[in-house]
Amino acid sequence: MIYSNDDVIQGFDEELRYLNLLSKQFPTIASACTEIINLQAILNLPKGTEHFLSDIHGECESFNHVIKNGSGNIKRKITEVYGDTLSEKEIKSLATLIYYPEQKLEIIHKQEEDIEEWYRITIYRLIEISRKAAFKYSRMKVRKALPEEFAYIIEELMHRGPEEYDKEEYYSGIIKAIIKIGRADEFIIAMSKLIQRLVIDRLHIVGDIFDRGPGADVVMDTITKYHSVDIQWGNHDVLWMGAAAGSVACIATVLRICARYVNLDTIEDGYGINMLPLATFALEFYNSDECASFKPIVESDKIYTDNDLKLIAKMHKAISIIQFKLEGEIIKRRPHFNMEDRLLLNKINYSEGTIELNGKTYSLNDKSFPTINPDKPYELTQEERELMEKLKSSFLNSEKLQKHVRFLFSNGSMYLKFNSNLLYHGCIPVNDDGSFKKVKIGSSGKYYSGKSYFDRLEILVREGYFHINNPEARLYGMDITWYLWTGPDSPLFGKDKMTTFERYFIDDKETHVEKKSPYFKLEDSEKMCRMIFEEFGLNPEVSHIINGHMPVKLKSGESPIRANGKLLVIDGGFSRAYQKATGIAGYTLIYNSYGLLLVSHDPFESTQVAIEEEKDIHSTTMVLEKEVERKRVRDTDDGEKLIAQIKDLEMLLDAYRIGLIKEQR
Repeated sequence: MIYSNDDVIQGFDEELRYLNLLSKQFPTIASACTEIINLQAILNLPKGTEHFLSDIHGECESFNHVIKNGSGNIKRKITEVYGDTLSEKEIKSLATLIYYPEQKLEIIHKQEEDIEEWYRITIYRLIEISRKAAFKYSRMKVRKALPEEFAYIIEELMHRGPEEYDKEEYYSGIIKAIIKIGRADEFIIAMSKLIQRLVIDRLHIVGDIFDRGPGADVVMDTITKYHSVDIQWGNHDVLWMGAAAGSVACIATVLRICARYVNLDTIEDGYGINMLPLATFALEFYNSDECASFKPIVESDKIYTDNDLKLIAKMHKAISIIQFKLEGEIIKRRPHFNMEDRLLLNKINYSEGTIELNGKTYSLNDKSFPTINPDKPYELTQEERELMEKLKSSFLNSEKLQKHVRFLFSNGSMYLKFNSNLLYHGCIPVNDDGSFKKVKIGSSGKYYSGKSYFDRLEILVREGYFHINNPEARLYGMDITWYLWTGPDSPLFGKDKMTTFERYFIDDKETHVEKKSPYFKLEDSEKMCRMIFEEFGLNPEVSHIINGHMPVKLKSGESPIRANGKLLVIDGGFSRAYQKATGIAGYTLIYNSYGLLLVSHDPFESTQVAIEEEKDIHSTTMVLEKEVERKRVRDTDDGEKLIAQIKDLEMLLDAYRIGLIKEQR
């Protein structure tokens, strides 16, 4: 191309600063050309596999297993390679080895008579599986995924071509040497973990990592080490984020839930937060109280003594009363939250043990309130305030909790647009007619709706944690974080109220009703989905909404597929408490180059059973959409970025060729 037009030169002047920076990375015509060729080649590779999970609720064993097996993706790869040559038992055994290589190798050593022959066969099989899993990636990307100590060896073995029969002794020699020098176990572990990594290109967590399950900290440890992950915050996640920021209302709620489900191990052992102050306080003020309504719910297999459960019940009640008081402070401080109906402590007749709600009087099943002053029911006692200061200090100074929450901020958001999918945890506030509901934020009287509402909420949540130089803005951000947990227009909660007090103190279940957002009545409406896509700048013809939050009750005939496939509900159902109602352990989603796969799971027994009995989660896969032509990288969001990079590099080439920028040889 010949340039003789001053306009062209002027056009380059506008981009010259950027191109000079780019030339530092690609200092010659040759290097820029090489990168263009590389990026063009990547555009033609098959799209990477995305894995969607939601509502883990601290169930670390189930979560880790689904992560290790890629919602059955690894077993599918094994079947594609060895389905005609291996028995079902051999496929199960190989899959279990890839999921749990360290533990399975211990068992193999006790069972195998000819361990060297087993090593040889197994290594060859793992190489073939890894080659299948790596097929859709560039060599550079695979190289970056290789474990450092075996990188060269694995690369040599993986990229053996069919024409290289003359080098068979060379490859065989490598494997023999690995076995001979006693490194076979380490090599198999490295290969297994490489396969786990290659079968999933990106992990999406659509909210609620935390809650009643025993290992939210373990789940977070796994996620923080994952090679590519994003998180759409759920209501339980923001609750913990608010607690880590120092919101005492969020701290009290976190502790109440952990006490309710006997999950204080996550607090004490997982995050190193001392529960002795709460236990001491509870024994001082509630020692003679049976706290019958606060008897904890035991969902795990762990055995607790009667004395343990009685103490936890007292702690449970103590922190619940404190929570109600602290929530009252926020509701009074933020009248635009429109939550005055949740101010219940002042509606109690303490002498008669009754409460008046909606013009009706109800008897309380628990009439003991030793820390409440009926004249000032929302005022914390001196002891309660001192207790919350100690607990707040523990939350703020928990290094592990702060690390995990910072990861939620750096890798998380209120929503995500990715490859024509819109991911958010709960709902979008709408009116009964399906139009976006306008919600007031702040005392300025400004209203937000749809995408702008999500964007503004995210900014405020971040200010609640990071805005340390502006105490007023930080306090408001923390209050908004609490509102996202329980507020009537919270897109992460999706109900008009959270009837926590009523469920503890009133037996009449008519007071327990929580009305869902109109969004959930309209989930089957293509019209609403199209409106949402347009609001978020997505193509309604090809896009999907991916939700978590609400367990799909398969037993009751509910389906995870709504609005003719435009909306998918993938509540993971990991929490054992929901499985009786749902009939399954929930859903996960796979989006690969061939289309969308919805995977339903039976409950997971235990890691021990999975290893010793080679018992995988039984999963059923449903093809939701199948691509007529296999999706390539060029068809993805990453592809758009690569195409933009190619255009920039082509501009750099032109700048080199007309002398605007000189090559650095």
